[in-house]
Amino acid sequence: MSPFEVYELYLAIKMHFTQPSYDYFKYSGKVKSNIESFNKRKDRYFFEKLSRKKTKKDIIEYFVSNFIETSDPNKMWVGEMKSSGDENYTKWKGRIQSFTYLFEQDLNLLTDNCHLFEAIISKSGHPKSIKSYLAGKISLETLVVLDDLTSFTSKLSDSYDPVLNLIKTKIHKYRQFFDYNKDTAIQKLRQKM
Repeated sequence: MSPFEVYELYLAIKMHFTQPSYDYFKYSGKVKSNIESFNKRKDRYFFEKLSRKKTKKDIIEYFVSNFIETSDPNKMWVGEMKSSGDENYTKWKGRIQSFTYLFEQDLNLLTDNCHLFEAIISKSGHPKSIKSYLAGKISLETLVVLDDLTSFTSKLSDSYDPVLNLIKTKIHKYRQFFDYNKDTAIQKLRQKM
């Protein structure tokens, strides 16, 4: 890939995570950009470095792992990726490789002293699942799978809660990039119900 193509991937994935109307998969990663604006960027070397070191799949995963790791994707900038991007990517790869085990551990934590339904739905405030994610006790991947299997985020309060809305958006946008063994996840979920 050329550095400009890496830059276009960055823009497409950034738009996917920050623009409600943009879907990376629907638009096949196409964005409006031009080589002249790319050549004027001071961070151009970052994209050149990525183009030499990684495949297209790795670059997509690298950007996704960084956008899901940040507290607010709208505020993510290239400088953050330069300083902590490799660390975020390595942590993400570790979570993906051991997801079945982590999912089971996260379910154990969520169902400790309550039923799974109570952990994902709350009549007031954030449910235990969201609180646990915010506290760093469970992974975003676990929330994505729980939402994929139960649609629990659609049942959460519609009141204006910027933190909850940000997490719900992150879950929905990340879902398309996250592949997992659905049969195994369903089996683990049934064991906890």
